[in-house]
Amino acid sequence: MERRTGKYVRTWRGALGVLLTGGVLLTGCSGASDGTEYSSADRRAAPAPAPAASGGAADNDGAKGADGSKKQDGLRESAPPDYLSTFALDVDTASYGYARRTLADGNLPEPATVRPEEFVNSFRQGYRRPAGNGFTVNVDGARAGADGWSLVRVGLATRAAPARDERPPAALTFVVDISGSMAEPGRLDLVKRSLGILTDELRDDDSISLVTFSDEAKTLLPMTRLRDHRGRIRDRVDSMEPTDSTNVEAGIRRGYDEAVDGRVKGANNRVVLLSDALANTGETDAEAILERIDSARREYGITLFGVGVGSYYGDALMEQLTNKGDGHTTYIADETQARKVFVDQLPAHLELTARDAKAQVAFDPKTVEKFKLIGYEDRKVADEDFRNDRVDGGEVGPGHTVTALYAVHLRDGAFGHVATATVRWLDPRTRAPHEQTGAVGTEAIDVPLWGGDSKRLQVTAVAAYFAEALRGGRLPGTPGLDELASRADTLASGTEDDSVRKLATAIGRADRLKGGGDDNGSGGAPEGEMD
Repeated sequence: MERRTGKYVRTWRGALGVLLTGGVLLTGCSGASDGTEYSSADRRAAPAPAPAASGGAADNDGAKGADGSKKQDGLRESAPPDYLSTFALDVDTASYGYARRTLADGNLPEPATVRPEEFVNSFRQGYRRPAGNGFTVNVDGARAGADGWSLVRVGLATRAAPARDERPPAALTFVVDISGSMAEPGRLDLVKRSLGILTDELRDDDSISLVTFSDEAKTLLPMTRLRDHRGRIRDRVDSMEPTDSTNVEAGIRRGYDEAVDGRVKGANNRVVLLSDALANTGETDAEAILERIDSARREYGITLFGVGVGSYYGDALMEQLTNKGDGHTTYIADETQARKVFVDQLPAHLELTARDAKAQVAFDPKTVEKFKLIGYEDRKVADEDFRNDRVDGGEVGPGHTVTALYAVHLRDGAFGHVATATVRWLDPRTRAPHEQTGAVGTEAIDVPLWGGDSKRLQVTAVAAYFAEALRGGRLPGTPGLDELASRADTLASGTEDDSVRKLATAIGRADRLKGGGDDNGSGGAPEGEMD
């Protein structure tokens, strides 16, 4: 976190529980027939529970806490689900990469492929990181415009990624799409160059296997230690040629069979799917394909990393596969991006520091009238399931950050506590639960967004506003695309970050394709959560 201003910005560490400062949570929750969920501000408030301690010995199952809340495995259950926002963590970035590729080709991305959280999580945030496993919780914000609207940023960070020689060994099964659609430039040719880069980057004690699929799947290379076999691996990679249809199911099944048979004890065992994900043969329904993935995930802890390619890309299928496979997705359009993924970011893609990670943000109804989580629509979790460890969360590796951005409307004259954010995760090896908490108050977000000290918060806002504009959404205080492009260009100079410069370029392209003239809108909604 670049700057923490005001006496209400605090971060709690380790086993310290924190009472929600000056705030109460409302009981009950109502749902509209269209699926929109609101929290009613005229309900009577119930005391907010203290966040639970991280790890430690479990209390008696079913015992009551000091506040009357039921304890389970030593951790108090959540408060009644009002003024709460709960979601599984997500480190995917494929949506943003694919949008940039689509815009560069002269087209606007389909709104359904635009996920704001993946735009936001594509940029460095500068959060303070923990020394060991777990998370830091950083909460800040700024005024987003007139009429009481602010942005609140909840930032979660894991420890820094280890150096190349310090990470555990990896056992990787590459499942490569060699269907006819992969013949297009920037698909199989890029995959082959990417695997060549990775073969050079991996250590002698790492192992890889290679599976290809078109209308059927074939094992080109069983699990093989790299030590003296790099030439053999390159030969197998070079032999791949596009042919026939796309049977993703066959590739996934064979890939997980190879990963299970060749799994290496003590290593990061992972399946890496490289594909345009345009399934057209065999089972094409994600749920049916996922049955095999889910079994290997539960029994052997093998996770899935999806790498998307191609100007036309099956984004939805790839995301569903990796979400169920305890993994994440990214997208590569050229060799520069491939090098970033397979060299610069490799430890983050291989190792896990947290399993089934979820976040819950409790807004204070004394100061907050209504709020909206920007993105994460397909990662939402029922509020009461926040501490239910049987409910799937997200997987996060070292060096990752996760950002959730909220549009928040404060009450007139509001002063004091605004929100408390808690992240809960399981240790990847022991499955022991841990939590960490942070909070923010009105003084910390009572600063203008544009021109403020936190340039990274401004980059986050630009990315989120851009995503919402592409999918036809309306957020309070959203500038037009021409202004967003200008602000991104200024921020690129201020941060000396080339990725922000590329963001400015992408926004400019979108503005030209849309013809300019986007509307601004503050919108209106009842009190509580705006969904």
